[in-house]
Amino acid sequence: MMKKLAIAVVALMLLAPTLGLVTVGLVVNPTAIACLASSGLTVGNVPDSLVVTTANGETFTLNKQQLTHAATIITVGSSIDGVTRDAIQIALMAALTESTLRQLANTGAYPESGSYPNDGNGSDHDSLGLFQMRPQSGWGSIAELMEPEYQAKAFFGGPTGPNYPSPRGLLDIPGWQSMGKGEVAQAVEVSAYPDRYNNYEPVAETILTTLTRGTLAATTTPTAPASPVVDVAEASRVVFPLPEGTWVHTSDFGPRTDPLTGESAFHSGTDFAAPDGTPILAAADGVVTVAEFSGGYGGLIVIEHRLGGVTVATGYAHMWQHGIHVTVGERVVAGQHIGDVGSSGRSTGPHLHFEVRPGGTNGEAVDAAKWLNDHDAADLPEATAGAGCSALGGGL
Repeated sequence: MMKKLAIAVVALMLLAPTLGLVTVGLVVNPTAIACLASSGLTVGNVPDSLVVTTANGETFTLNKQQLTHAATIITVGSSIDGVTRDAIQIALMAALTESTLRQLANTGAYPESGSYPNDGNGSDHDSLGLFQMRPQSGWGSIAELMEPEYQAKAFFGGPTGPNYPSPRGLLDIPGWQSMGKGEVAQAVEVSAYPDRYNNYEPVAETILTTLTRGTLAATTTPTAPASPVVDVAEASRVVFPLPEGTWVHTSDFGPRTDPLTGESAFHSGTDFAAPDGTPILAAADGVVTVAEFSGGYGGLIVIEHRLGGVTVATGYAHMWQHGIHVTVGERVVAGQHIGDVGSSGRSTGPHLHFEVRPGGTNGEAVDAAKWLNDHDAADLPEATAGAGCSALGGGL
């Protein structure tokens, strides 16, 4: 115990200057706040429509307005301490179930609610808005509940929630992290039909993946900062992240047809299909900043490196939970066995989804195949608009 405490103290001393710089950055760059929040999720472009399928097999299309409300829920959640990716998925499940992501007035119960911007008129008792919250239950005034941002904040709750301490939001549910997602949604909504929420879990996952594609986010708050790591030694070489002869290049970086939805999507990494359990190798010397089992990425490792005086992060996704062999803060060397190929998260078969992010863990992804070629780590074809790789056994 004393040894761990000593290590923590030393780490804090080393990180102090960097943390100061991060604080300054937040003042001048509001977008950084979302990047450093608990979920680590940031919203990209909102598409005009999105085809989704429920757990029961029902397929329907969400329009841009509904997706904009989803983006609001994600953005609000990402700004609240303690709200993880799972928590945001639960919020989307609840809003999908209660209103199909529509900001509903209720002129039967509250005629004045129709004078606020809305997506239609609901008729569920005296409920309002995305989460069908009731003024008489203490969720807020009519004016407040007709604001999507307010409803999202109220659903997440916690000490900074507008409804704290009652009625309870998600963060106010003891042990919510160990509960089923539908069970958590029911604990907040207290619905007469508690089993409905699970039907929308795959829909919420599709929305999250589509609106936040390219985000290397964990489901829990990282045990070490996801901002640039101090004292990362200069790396001298880059190696290919899979052993020679074990892989097939199956999907490129960039626009493509999503193998799961059939919709046009942007792929933030390069996919290499390989047998389940194939060793995954660190691409260069560096320090692990993320080693978590997350949503769409499944088992996820992120490593920060210094190459040519520049910080760059590499990401390795879709490992099974038991296939992660490193921990946050661990120093690794090029070619070190850091994990095993799996097919967890949003995946169609065993493969490595490999990402490269100049600037560090939260940087914007670039073409990983080109990066490997530029560093003499592979002889891959120039990246093109790659086809989905489900036919080859490993995609997404």
